[in-house]
Amino acid sequence: MKQLSAVKYSVLDLASVAQGSTAADTFRNSLDLAQHAETAGYTRYWFAEHHNMASVASSAPPVLIGYVAGGTKTIRVGSGGIMLPNHAPLIVAEQFGTLASLYPGRIDLGLGRAPGSDQVTAMAIRGENMQASYHFPQDVETLQLLFSDENINGQVRANPGEGLDIPIWILGSSTDSAFLAAKMGLPYAFASHFAPAMFLKAIDIYRKNFQPSHHLQNPYVLSCINVVAADTDAEAEHLATSLKQLILGIVTGKRKQLSPPVADMDKVWNIYEKEAVMQMLGYSFIGGPEKIKQEMESFLAKTQVDEVMATSHIFDHQARLHSYQLFAEALKTDNAILC
Repeated sequence: MKQLSAVKYSVLDLASVAQGSTAADTFRNSLDLAQHAETAGYTRYWFAEHHNMASVASSAPPVLIGYVAGGTKTIRVGSGGIMLPNHAPLIVAEQFGTLASLYPGRIDLGLGRAPGSDQVTAMAIRGENMQASYHFPQDVETLQLLFSDENINGQVRANPGEGLDIPIWILGSSTDSAFLAAKMGLPYAFASHFAPAMFLKAIDIYRKNFQPSHHLQNPYVLSCINVVAADTDAEAEHLATSLKQLILGIVTGKRKQLSPPVADMDKVWNIYEKEAVMQMLGYSFIGGPEKIKQEMESFLAKTQVDEVMATSHIFDHQARLHSYQLFAEALKTDNAILC
């Protein structure tokens, strides 16, 4: 039996740049949101690595993690994730070792294998190392070794990093990642906010194949979801048109900065684009407090996830802060027991 209020809730920040704003504005808003999230009881605040996207400024997560961790006190800060094939494991170990030394007990390291961008940009990042994604399991093991006390006599050592307790998470949007997270006995974070189709199958595979490790004795599932909460359902639906326009840009390849909400999405997309966007937004929670709560109760009863991570692409910063506050309040109230 699991109470609704027992489910942890966290933030995924893609550092979205709104039209008329700059990356500097976005980063200040991220710190402001993190401080509000800390007060509202959110567990962690993650940044995701993306490149060559006009609407996303989180191309350097370690820098942003340090910025937000330095401006907060208790909330965990980390990556959701670092795209490991873009980097040498030693560099990641040193960067996160530095962060964990500065902010002990507060740094998470989520790892993914995708490039975080298009293939042309991936080539610019990886060069001749374009096949690095196939080495992802071995690179995760190398990273674990670099963090371990057992590497004290190794020829290559992470300083700082060695011997530090930095939780590693496996991120995924397919079943491949589920098998890996289960085999390694690591917590599993699924990108259900944009890849809903494989979510239920992936977490079922993860739970059924989980092998306990000294890192984790029981499977732990985090689901990332889209959340747009407002005082009324109608207001939330209006605010969510910014999210829908953002996803439309991904579907059509016409990416741009986060757009202000519109009165009628049917004037923005055609029926085929609408269908594609809504499929990607399968795990989106849009509405007033009561609607959000009811839908979350249903979602948690169905999935039994241990933690939800809300990402909220809302044009107005104050409306975004309010959305996260309403979401936290919805999860703190127990009208139902989840079996």
